[in-house]
Amino acid sequence: MPVSLDPTNPFATPSTLPYRLPDFAAIREEHYLPAFEAGMAEQRAEFEQVLTDPAEPDEENTLLALERTGRLLDRVSSAFWNVVGSDSTPGLEAIEEQIAPRLSEHYDLLYLDRRLFDRLEALDARAGAGEVDLPDDAAHLLEHLRRDLVRAGAALPTEKQEQVTRINARIAALEATFSRTLLAESNDSAVLVTDPAELAGLADAERAAAREAAADRGMDGWLLELSLFSTQPQLVTLANREVRRRLHQASLARGSRGGEHDTRATLLELVRLRAERARLLGYEHHAAYVAEDGTAKTAAAVHAMLAPLAPAAAANARLEAVDLQRALQADEPDATLEGWDWPRYAERVRNERYALDDAALRPYLELERVVHEGVFRAAHELYGLDFTERTDLVGYHPQVRVFEVSDEHGHPVGLFLGDYYTRASKQGGAWMNSLVDQSRLFDELPVVVNNLNIPKPPDGEPTLLTWDFVITLFHEFGHALHGLLSDVRLPSQSGTDVPRDVVEFPSQVNEMWAWEPEILRHYAVHHVTGEPMPAELVDTLRASRRFNEGFATTEYLGAALLDQAWHRLAPEDVPDDVAAVEPFERSALAAVGIDVPAVAPRYRSAYFKHVFGGGYAAAYYSYLWSEVLDADTVEWFAENGGLRRDNGERFRSALLSRGGSADMMDLFRGLRGRDPEVGPLLARRGLSPVSV
Repeated sequence: MPVSLDPTNPFATPSTLPYRLPDFAAIREEHYLPAFEAGMAEQRAEFEQVLTDPAEPDEENTLLALERTGRLLDRVSSAFWNVVGSDSTPGLEAIEEQIAPRLSEHYDLLYLDRRLFDRLEALDARAGAGEVDLPDDAAHLLEHLRRDLVRAGAALPTEKQEQVTRINARIAALEATFSRTLLAESNDSAVLVTDPAELAGLADAERAAAREAAADRGMDGWLLELSLFSTQPQLVTLANREVRRRLHQASLARGSRGGEHDTRATLLELVRLRAERARLLGYEHHAAYVAEDGTAKTAAAVHAMLAPLAPAAAANARLEAVDLQRALQADEPDATLEGWDWPRYAERVRNERYALDDAALRPYLELERVVHEGVFRAAHELYGLDFTERTDLVGYHPQVRVFEVSDEHGHPVGLFLGDYYTRASKQGGAWMNSLVDQSRLFDELPVVVNNLNIPKPPDGEPTLLTWDFVITLFHEFGHALHGLLSDVRLPSQSGTDVPRDVVEFPSQVNEMWAWEPEILRHYAVHHVTGEPMPAELVDTLRASRRFNEGFATTEYLGAALLDQAWHRLAPEDVPDDVAAVEPFERSALAAVGIDVPAVAPRYRSAYFKHVFGGGYAAAYYSYLWSEVLDADTVEWFAENGGLRRDNGERFRSALLSRGGSADMMDLFRGLRGRDPEVGPLLARRGLSPVSV
């Protein structure tokens, strides 16, 4: 049945812009809620047509019909969730608070409908009996839909389904609340410095960015804003130990200071509700529920990978701490190494050992050149892609840049949007979003977004990057490539629509090209003189690659194991008192031997947005799980000649283009000729498993 939506609403019809880019110039806040409501109503009507079709179920009247539902809802959802994370406003936050639980209820209404479950079961029976012949992608879709419906509760009695629906709606609301509260808390926790002498060591660009950030908020001084991580990048260069302490402690305290921005009550309720839902669905705990949907399959398999690495990483970190303590005492004879000292003195030891520091690198790492001559060039060499900036197309914020992507024959591939700078309206961290999914069913090409949080220098000054930001640019563009190079028929299998624990795999592989000599020599060029990065600096950069790996692995594992610990709890074991959050963290880390003084988890629970405000609950382990595949694939590239067009084409055709249209491990075996092996990862990180 027709659904009424004001025809002047930009979401009422598909965008007429190139590649169906949402018309952000026309979209206003008041357009979202009516479009959501119309989109949900339209999809309910479309589902009803599928479920009441009297014909025997087949690919066309069931699987493809389901794929065609919800087009309006997809248009508004992709635009809204991108903007609310990248350029939020109080108005958008109010819409999010209202719409998140309603969307959860909407999808439960559709996918818990017993008629859908029965129709898919009938189609599976017909396929098994040879009455219908399903293409491989459709057979894979059917298998996953049937499994997803069971996991959603479709086979439960009505009373338990209603409980699941209520829990889902509450979880959706709480996740939105956590994200919104954390953004406010992070902004409120930024550290104001009023004495310029206390900024000694801070690069001119960082100092200018801090001055501008303070001015933007009507403050007099320099505002040190917080990234999502526990360890803030300014700790490397700030010479004043007291300012470093203030910054680090402000970072670690986020969400646990009491008051209106405290996130702990929200996260405890989320943990309890997830545990209750898992029990209703027949799982031991939420971690078991999540693992089944990935390639890991069981929480025991996740633990078997993570736990043996923890003591090895912690042992390496403790050895690193000895060297850092000596370096600290050269400046502060009576000081004990703390978390706010580690980044600075790790950089000093690295500099002494390898004659390298961020200050030496920055002049050679200018954003514009890294993007065009690094990230884009590698994509051209491997996949034949070319990038042309489209200044006639606008994004959702003035800082967003739009690039048209074409292949080596000039054929259109899609659009890439780059949103690189931090701002108060943007969530912390870095991520990729899809605005339009590639699919042959709808004859649509992809539109993807990369978001970073690079401090923006004053107008007219160059954006000089740390090496970490360079790696992040290549990493996030790996996700973008997964979307841009997708070549599937069904939109639900497009691009990054793969199991959560392998979604990071292509992005981690793409990091390797930041180190590739043929790429590095093009982008690592002095922003003033045009001179290439000196060979000795490049050599020491490579030599230092495994430096501080004990710290890096320990902080990552700390976060991954915290995530697992929270989501292995039974409902009755979840604490009631917010004061129990920090003791729980300490106990969980100590239990696996990863409680290293001065090394905080990459995220503590109260600001762990991946887990309590996003889609990584019980799945943060996936970065390391994916890195096993990544390290093995990097070895494959090396064995086959590295940066070569035929290698890129093989990787594209075997994996990147296939999205979720087939089993991801089968695709990996098709590339590698065998199952993944952990050896390359252990060698990369300088680790050996330790029995626990």
